[in-house]
Amino acid sequence: MKNKAKCLTLIALIILLIPQTVYAEEVESSLSNSLGWMTLLPPIIAIILAFVTKNVVLSLFVGIFSGTIIMQFYDGTNILMAIFAGFADIVDYILGSLADPWNAGIILQVMTIGGLIALITSMGGAQAVAESLAKKAKGPISAQLITWALGILIFFDDYANALIVGPIMRPVSDKMKISRERLAFVIDATAAPIAGIALVSTWIGYEVGLINDAYQSIGQNVNAYGIFLETIPYRFYNILMLLFVVVTSLTLREFGPMKKAQERARDTGLLIEASSEVEAGDEEQAVLDKEKATIWNALVPIVSLIVFSFLGFYMNGRATILAGEDTLLAQTVMNAPLSFETIRETFGASDASIVLFQAALIASIIALVMGVTQGLFNFSKGIEIWVNGMKTLMITGVVLLLAWSLSSVMNELGTADYLVSLLGDTLPPVLLPSVIFILGAVISFSTGTSYGTMGILMPLAIPLATALQPGNPDFVIMSAGAVLTGAIFGDHSSPISDTTILSSMGAGSNLIDHVKTQLPYALAVGVISIFFGYLPSAMGLSIWIVLPITFVATVAMVFLLGKKVDTTKPENNEYEKA
Repeated sequence: MKNKAKCLTLIALIILLIPQTVYAEEVESSLSNSLGWMTLLPPIIAIILAFVTKNVVLSLFVGIFSGTIIMQFYDGTNILMAIFAGFADIVDYILGSLADPWNAGIILQVMTIGGLIALITSMGGAQAVAESLAKKAKGPISAQLITWALGILIFFDDYANALIVGPIMRPVSDKMKISRERLAFVIDATAAPIAGIALVSTWIGYEVGLINDAYQSIGQNVNAYGIFLETIPYRFYNILMLLFVVVTSLTLREFGPMKKAQERARDTGLLIEASSEVEAGDEEQAVLDKEKATIWNALVPIVSLIVFSFLGFYMNGRATILAGEDTLLAQTVMNAPLSFETIRETFGASDASIVLFQAALIASIIALVMGVTQGLFNFSKGIEIWVNGMKTLMITGVVLLLAWSLSSVMNELGTADYLVSLLGDTLPPVLLPSVIFILGAVISFSTGTSYGTMGILMPLAIPLATALQPGNPDFVIMSAGAVLTGAIFGDHSSPISDTTILSSMGAGSNLIDHVKTQLPYALAVGVISIFFGYLPSAMGLSIWIVLPITFVATVAMVFLLGKKVDTTKPENNEYEKA
């Protein structure tokens, strides 16, 4: 038996080592310049693995690997050698992604902002801002609105949002008998949703990078930051979720499991379920000297980041326009340097990856100098804090490189072209944004990450939208927005999402209770996003008409489904005055 097994193994190895040239010729002759359904394998494998393993890094890596093997096998290489050569090709793709100046700039600016966040946190700036606002909370309405405002204020990073707002607002929220589930929801609803659409954040580099890469795959050189800005009105879930928090906070109306949680807190005083356990975690921020903490330690660096970003967009874009071939536009910039048209065009022509990196670096230097002059740390300690902050976003850099590499593999395989030919005659264009939104939500919910979902779908969505409605840039922008916001929708609802976990931890809520109470709200806003947002927009209705309709639908939903639950004591149950 052992000899037979050895013989079979040897035969299998010989078969594997025989070049498969005949197969390759058949594929080449029958499929011409396209591999047909095989071009779909890399994204399908990445998506399936993301569902099964919940690990986006592994999923993207295997997706790339499968693509390189297919290309090697298509060229006539035998299976065994295709595996070895395909693995070597992965390194080439990753190095190619890293060598691209645009990609390198994005990774640098994301990591630099991570270092800036660490400096601001260590100086106590973010905590000081939160504490000063928390003192203004007088009732359940104002307490929730201040929590919402803090989430908006800490727009630059969803992790910082979840870990800073929760511990600061929890004592105030507890005093008003607001359930921990409700506090966790408000925190979570103002973490990824605001960071995903903020003009400057740790998210923007990733989103802009994916947009730029997808457009380049169809041969279009666009200003990706300008496209990103144009997607914001189409980010229905992000916008409506922020509105939903405000409306439910002002009216104190709740429905579903959240209503029961609020009634429990009001009637029994139990802020969490009696049977629930809250995992302990390192919720407190590492503030070096609380006595020296001041709001200026946050405001000055953050305002500097924003101001220098805007100045950088203008100056960088102006230099690009003046060096370009559009003499008429260059003349406009020279003659009217501060006109709306000039500002719009310069921002659109700027290199966001370089500008944001430069602005984050300047803001980091300012924060470093402030910390040293206040005696909070010396330069060596400050740089150490800054570098440690950069390390926290290393995984973002890894996901970026893998997503860009997978995009390159799919571009070479012609995945988008095959999808266009496959779906171009079967999928009604009016359904594409909604389908993209739903697919993004499902993938993101299953993986717990919006980054990987964006990386998988963006290279497919933009080429497909371009083919389904050529000459309609708004449709393409709408589809790109559906990718970005669908991924955030799923991530916001997922029990394995980092921000979901951190929000429940920061609020002191049980994770499963947080997910159960938040999920109906996320689904309700998601449904409105589809039926009152993407479908009418895809039918050609102006976005400036669609947006007010979605606002009205959101408010109406709260009043139709929700019932008022004031968590204060009966004798203090008067409606809180503004």
